[in-house]
Amino acid sequence: MFGRLRAAMQRLFTPPARLLLRWGVSPDAVTVAGTVVVSALALSLLPTGHLLLGGVLIGLFALADSLDGVMARLSGRSGPWGAFLDSTLDRISDGAVFAGLTLWFVLHPQTPFATWGTVASLACLVLGSVVPYARARGESVGANAAVGIAERTDRLVIALVAVAFTQIGLPWVVSVSALSLLALASAITVVQRVLTVRTQLLARAPGSAAAPPSGPARPGDPARPGNPARPADPTEA
Repeated sequence: MFGRLRAAMQRLFTPPARLLLRWGVSPDAVTVAGTVVVSALALSLLPTGHLLLGGVLIGLFALADSLDGVMARLSGRSGPWGAFLDSTLDRISDGAVFAGLTLWFVLHPQTPFATWGTVASLACLVLGSVVPYARARGESVGANAAVGIAERTDRLVIALVAVAFTQIGLPWVVSVSALSLLALASAITVVQRVLTVRTQLLARAPGSAAAPPSGPARPGDPARPGNPARPADPTEA
């Protein structure tokens, strides 16, 4: 949904990324700093009712999430470690955002639809961790689970905009409905990934039509586990 906006942000961040690299700042330091700032903003501003300010600031940092990636590419330091660190810390900042929203509803029970909002934001908090885990676990067993309805940044921006705009007149029923739809989208994504992984693994099971042939590998055979003649395609990992 926000793919073009993220591409524009990456072009915008190229000059500051070059500047930070000249100052000796590493991409990892930017990743850690971004997580700390987003988590601090989410847990301090959202529960205390500064929904508009918190939503705007967190949204800006969410869109700026690509700065560390730009720095890594410019410095030639892109690799598995950076991807692992970024993905892991994303779970912390995402959890802080939805924890902050959950605390708002819990601490302000007089808010319209507070119980509904608590359940919806808590569901987003839990399912927001299950979605990436399902993909990572699927890929660890050799399946491709890169399917789903909405990406991480999309979910964050939609949730923050919906809640933040309540301070300028948006009815709470709209915001809570948006959180509920995000929770539903996350649940659907989990189911999609589970079914996708199951389908791929069943197709590779012994005796299935799509299972690779058994026996010793020969030069020229299609790539399959144990065939040194052709290495497996790394994109299938």
